[in-house]
Amino acid sequence: MTGRKIPLRKCLGCGEMKDKRQLVRVVRNKEGEISIDLVGKKPGRGAYICHDRACLQKAMKAKRLERAFSCRISDEIYDRLTLEMTADE
Repeated sequence: MTGRKIPLRKCLGCGEMKDKRQLVRVVRNKEGEISIDLVGKKPGRGAYICHDRACLQKAMKAKRLERAFSCRISDEIYDRLTLEMTADE
């Protein structure tokens, strides 16, 4: 018997492939709204970041979220992501 396939996603901060459930998903929907998807079920284009503030800082510095979504990311989204990272610690 073979086990179930584990979906892997690449972190925008560190660039490592990790289990999808270990990452925070950021979503851009059809209307162009950016939101944080903790469940992983929201419709739209997703980008993933580790539950680590260092990875978030790398992604912010290199503007990788903006590049992934081809739009400007507001400071509110970055603030919410930072709060999400500190809540886990």
